[in-house]
Amino acid sequence: MVKVTEISKKYGGVNVLNIPSLEIPKGQAFGLVGNNGAGKTTFFNLILDLINPTTGNIVNNEIQVNKSEDWKPFTSAFMDESFLIGYLTPEEYFYFIGELRGMNKADIDTFLKQFQEIFNDEIIGNKKYLRDLSKGNQKKAGIVAALIGHPEVIVLDEPFANLDPTTQIRLKKLLKDLNCTSNATFLISSHDLGHVTEVCDRIVVLEKGEIVKDLKTSEETLQELESYFSAELI
Repeated sequence: MVKVTEISKKYGGVNVLNIPSLEIPKGQAFGLVGNNGAGKTTFFNLILDLINPTTGNIVNNEIQVNKSEDWKPFTSAFMDESFLIGYLTPEEYFYFIGELRGMNKADIDTFLKQFQEIFNDEIIGNKKYLRDLSKGNQKKAGIVAALIGHPEVIVLDEPFANLDPTTQIRLKKLLKDLNCTSNATFLISSHDLGHVTEVCDRIVVLEKGEIVKDLKTSEETLQELESYFSAELI
C-alpha cells in the first residue's frame, strides 16, 4: 500500500531522514517509534506531502504522493491540533469532514454513536469550539474525524499523548478492532512502547533518521524495544 524508495530529508545540510527502502502492505498496523528528533514526524509529513523530500519518493497505492493528489480521497490523518478547524464545534467539524467523504449528517450521527465512551460527554453537545477544548479532547475529535468515511490509509502521530488512562485503553481497543475488521492500513507513531506494541502488527525503530530495527510484533517485542532504548542510557 505504501512504498518508500530512497527517501531523504535535509534541513540546513543536516540529514534528518534517510530511508533507502520500506514497504507497508495493505491492512497492516504499522508502528513507528524513536526518541525525539528520530524523524518520525518528518516521515509522516512526507507521506502526507506536507513537506518535500530532498531525494526519493513515496507511493501510496501506486500513486506518488508529491506528483498527484489522487491518494487523498482514501487517506486520512491526524497529526496535531493544526489539522482541526478551531472556529468550528466538533459537530460542525465532523459534518464538514463527512461531506468531504460523501456522508450526510444522518450518516455522521450514526457513525459517532460508537465513540460515546471515548467522548465521555465532553465532545458532543457542549457548544464549545474545537479551539476551546482541552488538548486531550482535541486529540479525541481529531482521531475520530480521521476515521470518517472508511479511509484505506490512516496516519496517526502520537495518538495516545494527552489522553487520560481510561481513554488510552478505549482507544487501543478501538484501533485493534478496526485493524481486524476494516482492512485499513494504520501508520501509528508513539513514545509509549507498550501501547504501540499492543496495537501494531509491526514496529519500526528510527534513530537519527534511519531504520535500526524492523520487528514483527510478538510477545518478546516490548522487552526487545525496552532493552534497546535502555542500552542508550548505559
